[in-house]
Amino acid sequence: MIFKYKIPLLTMRKTLLFLLLALSAMTARADGYRNPVIPGYHPDPSICRVGNDYYLVNSSFHYFPGVPLYHSKDLVHWRLVANVLTRPSQLPLKGASSWLGIYAPTIRYHEGTYYMITTNVGNGGNFLVTAQRPEGPWSEPVWLQQQGIDPSLYFEDGKCYMVSNPDNTIMLCEIDPSTGRQLTESRALWRGTGGRYPEGPHIYKKDGWYYLLISEGGTELAHRLTIARSRDIYGPYEANPANPILTNCSMKGQSLQIQGTGHGDFVQAPDGSWWMVLLAYRNFGGSYHHLGRETYLAPVEWKEGEWPVVNGGEPIDTLMRCRLPQAVEETAQVKQQKRKRQLRKKTAPQPRANFLNPQGGDAAPEWLFIQNPLTENYAVGDTSLVMKAHGTLTANDRPTFVGRRQESAAMTLDVAVSPAPGKSKAGLTVYQIHGGHLDLFVTPDSVGVDAQVMSLYARPAARRLPAGADRVFLRIASDGLQYQFFYSLDGVSYTLLTTQQCALVSTETVGGFTGVVLGMYADEGAARFTRFSYKEHDKGNK
Repeated sequence: MIFKYKIPLLTMRKTLLFLLLALSAMTARADGYRNPVIPGYHPDPSICRVGNDYYLVNSSFHYFPGVPLYHSKDLVHWRLVANVLTRPSQLPLKGASSWLGIYAPTIRYHEGTYYMITTNVGNGGNFLVTAQRPEGPWSEPVWLQQQGIDPSLYFEDGKCYMVSNPDNTIMLCEIDPSTGRQLTESRALWRGTGGRYPEGPHIYKKDGWYYLLISEGGTELAHRLTIARSRDIYGPYEANPANPILTNCSMKGQSLQIQGTGHGDFVQAPDGSWWMVLLAYRNFGGSYHHLGRETYLAPVEWKEGEWPVVNGGEPIDTLMRCRLPQAVEETAQVKQQKRKRQLRKKTAPQPRANFLNPQGGDAAPEWLFIQNPLTENYAVGDTSLVMKAHGTLTANDRPTFVGRRQESAAMTLDVAVSPAPGKSKAGLTVYQIHGGHLDLFVTPDSVGVDAQVMSLYARPAARRLPAGADRVFLRIASDGLQYQFFYSLDGVSYTLLTTQQCALVSTETVGGFTGVVLGMYADEGAARFTRFSYKEHDKGNK
């Protein structure tokens, strides 16, 4: 065949590029997205939409600062922009463990103001804070009378309603959100369908019906979402005959990696489609989960006047094949490529001069402390962090620790440690709870691994260091099944000390409501840390 016209090379390239992008976009529409959308320790998600922006918050339990706040334009790609509770006056955590502290926040937006309501278990109970911008600053706590956990807000006709679950019953009252004063008596709405721990209530109004979404079964294997509705906000509420509307504890879901599905919140996209964010966890190496309860996304079909149907009535999986909201369809491929480039380059930032500032400021929001930190035990320089011990991680009394969530099953964590002369012990920790953590430590004359877990399968190890080794490079690597603990004297050639199973720090083994947080710590004396680096190799199985 002879072509009469020659196509310029540049035009051909542009045409091919356009065709490839179009094909990629079609593939993105067909393939949907991957769960979890926010991997690692991010339980109890709550979401609101303001215009084209989505904002999401999670529980934080005994960590400070509290209530991480994420932003997204498309429900799939999320960025941590702030923590809601950044001041000790907002977040007292005296004596808190991973079973206490901040439970299940709800975020809502009403008439120009953002509201976050939650429970500080062990230090005050239910309260709300407000802000004009989601990034903050957020107000001081407004304390509330009605107790129970997992409070939520619903606004209608100038009224603000609060729901929570005192005495395992979903209760409703009207409050003044500016003062916290309760304006009506608490009234019982629903006790669920018979599952234990009816909790996580949210109220929505659609097509003249008030819908009450809750979780039942406890936040473990039997977790599930159920729903009821009424023509009157005070009830009576009729249960959906098709309850539960989502659970992976079923014949269809029992063999999936994702389990413990529950604690959801609905949101409507600008194109009119409905979606749910919820928590679940992924098992690794059998029936063990160590990364914690994560944030997942599921499509919802909600026809006029009918009950919502989540994911077509099927369990959720890591690969979700469904049509995404229009905004995602137009940009998903570009964002996915950008995200992959960012993940390939991603390392945790070097400690900054004010990242320990309990007042927030421009502190990197991923850094976490256990309880309210004693800031005098942290001295931050341009390229180093000196940490002075206060008790131990196991003692759980404001230990000297700073870390970040493990958000990928496959990752590498590096740091250089210079222990102070004399009696000192410091290093890296794989921390689940105060009674369940794996520590890679350095002393002035040794390097080793401690296993603070009640298990015969833990393998502690130690090596003597040569005289004059004033700096030791530590590395923890994981593939999702094992943690490997290395050390080096030159930062180039690393020696394997021991390998530990990830299941040792799973919730099933050591308990707790959180997930692994990787961090630097000092148990004795003091140490200088440099070259902190956290690299993800396969974030969220994406």
